[in-house]
Amino acid sequence: MGFDRSMALASSALTALVPLSVLIGAVLGNYVHYDAAERIINRYDLTGSGAAAVNSLFSPAEGEGTSVSAGVFGILFLTISALSFARASQRLFEQTWELKPLSVRNTRNGLWWILALGGYAAVTGLLSAPPRRDWLALAAALGEVAATALFLVWSGWILSAKRIRWPDLLPFGITAAALTAAYWVAASVYLPRLFNSSVSRYGVVGAVFAMISALFAAMLVIVGSAALGREVADELSRIRQGHRPSDHEVRRQWDSVVEQTRSRWHTAREQVSRRRTKGSDH
Repeated sequence: MGFDRSMALASSALTALVPLSVLIGAVLGNYVHYDAAERIINRYDLTGSGAAAVNSLFSPAEGEGTSVSAGVFGILFLTISALSFARASQRLFEQTWELKPLSVRNTRNGLWWILALGGYAAVTGLLSAPPRRDWLALAAALGEVAATALFLVWSGWILSAKRIRWPDLLPFGITAAALTAAYWVAASVYLPRLFNSSVSRYGVVGAVFAMISALFAAMLVIVGSAALGREVADELSRIRQGHRPSDHEVRRQWDSVVEQTRSRWHTAREQVSRRRTKGSDH
């Protein structure tokens, strides 16, 4: 279930974020310096064929085609893709907190979330700019974690049509922000190798495979954090009400969590092994 939801979120994010970045670059390129490819390359230290593929993927075509791509059809396609991503995120909160699905009836909140997503991307883009001093780098990293936690908590509140209270979302937001920061630190070491190997094997489309793999891992962190956050919020609520589980119940639940984690880890390893085997055969 978690893997399926993570893949759905990663796919929706890819189809929404790539055209969004290209469209923003086409529209704002004449007014301010905005280069999505340059930001990705600098943030994750991509080099060689990986950097070249990202440049090719995110750079809009020159000439008349640029104005067309930024026209009505481009904006319409972007809106549909972004709303699809918003609804995929909405289903995550509805399923995790066992809420009645609203689907397209929550479109207005989805549009607000898309606008906030753009603002969050702009803020984190500024915070991730290379600072000149070490203490500024630490402050920027802490600021990015805080901005991520705030955005995720607000996302759960707005995408659930305000049916989930802020206090119930705080464990999810804090956990997801911390784990996401740790993941992207680790990814900055692994991603250059992933991009270069994928591009050398599949060409420019390899950059898409690398991006979907990176997004899948990031969304897996979000999905896991949502499940963990729901459990923590429920447990805190029971504690506030004076309900305390027995030691046997705590041990049983812990063993269940450990067993599920091991099972999912083995499943993930088997899937990765099968993909590597298929890739080596080709």
